[in-house]
Amino acid sequence: MKRCMIVDDSNVIRKVAKRILATPEMAVVEACDGREALFLCAAQMPDIIVVDNQLPDMATVEFIRQAMAMDVPVKPRIVICMTEFDVGAIMRAKRAGAKGYILKPFNRPILLERFREMQIAA
Repeated sequence: MKRCMIVDDSNVIRKVAKRILATPEMAVVEACDGREALFLCAAQMPDIIVVDNQLPDMATVEFIRQAMAMDVPVKPRIVICMTEFDVGAIMRAKRAGAKGYILKPFNRPILLERFREMQIAA
């Protein structure tokens, strides 16, 4: 079973993403900030991380760097979630290890299509 983590300070965004992505093949966990997410990653690294571009407690790029630096057999596929298209933020996130981005607000077809485009099972 694949594991996906949604990291966002918005309870609504986390719940919507979880409702879309949770299937018998995909377990979804939630974190409200970067510290909680890193704690959960250290306990059991998810296969996929969808992280808000504006975390309340740390820079998203720093979160990505720390998650990617953890000593785990398989590195997660990280997708940043943003409210507006920002080439600079996308490039910084990709240099830190992110695989792509998705824009908010999203719905089921948009989120699932983006996962398919990045060859992430959902």
